[in-house]
Amino acid sequence: MQVAERTLFLWNNEHIVSLIAQNRTVVLPIIFEALEKNIQSHWNQAVHGLTVNVQKMFIEMDAELFEECQRQYAERKAKAKDLEEIMQLKSAVE
Repeated sequence: MQVAERTLFLWNNEHIVSLIAQNRTVVLPIIFEALEKNIQSHWNQAVHGLTVNVQKMFIEMDAELFEECQRQYAERKAKAKDLEEIMQLKSAVE
């Protein structure tokens, strides 16, 4: 929890944010899934709040890129769910 919180505090540094903004097309696809997982299920309120703030920054930086990452994440989750169902069916048949 402390590592996640300290890492998210980096987003309060203007220099870090400007570097990430310049490289957002590389950075956002890499960290998008971690942000989503934090928002959906992190138990610590501080980490959750900081993650929401980071997500808002990315939306403000490039809403189109954010939506594309969101679409790709949803596709990966759907494929993983389908694969899991297939595996369960296979094990039930065997």
